Amino acid sequence: MRRTVSRLFALAAAAHLLLSLPTRGQTATWPATTEGDFVVKNFKFRSGETLPELRLHYTTLGKPARNAEGRVTNAVLILHGTGGSGQQFLQQQFAGELFGPGQLLDANRYYIILPDGVGHGKSSKPSDGLHARFPQYDYDDMVAAHHQLLSESLDVTICA
Repeated sequence: MRRTVSRLFALAAAAHLLLSLPTRGQTATWPATTEGDFVVKNFKFRSGETLPELRLHYTTLGKPARNAEGRVTNAVLILHGTGGSGQQFLQQQFAGELFGPGQLLDANRYYIILPDGVGHGKSSKPSDGLHARFPQYDYDDMVAAHHQLLSESLDVTICA
């Protein structure tokens, strides 16, 4: 009996997984992504330590729209949590609900920026080689690094 219940549970789980995968009619409808890396030279962390080159990886969707002064008016920065990377937002369960035509963050209207935080994804992290010698960092450092990414690489002005 227990074996039959286990088999039924496994079969139901497999069916659920297969039915939740996108079919040809459910493929992504958001615009293509662009990936890039921005290297901050001599980045100074709040701890006082510096890194000769801090790499920030990012992905964008959509195109920047500029006003008469040349400022980007449609940028949306989406940050991942303490784990993961910006790529997690390109999975169907997020992007399929957010970035398609007519959706909340329609990538045909908005310039979506998905950076990898320091220590995550393809951005600089201790496991790149420095391990325990990697500078101590916190959220303040990530905010400062993202500010530089936006203002110096992507030409997005931050309004206070």
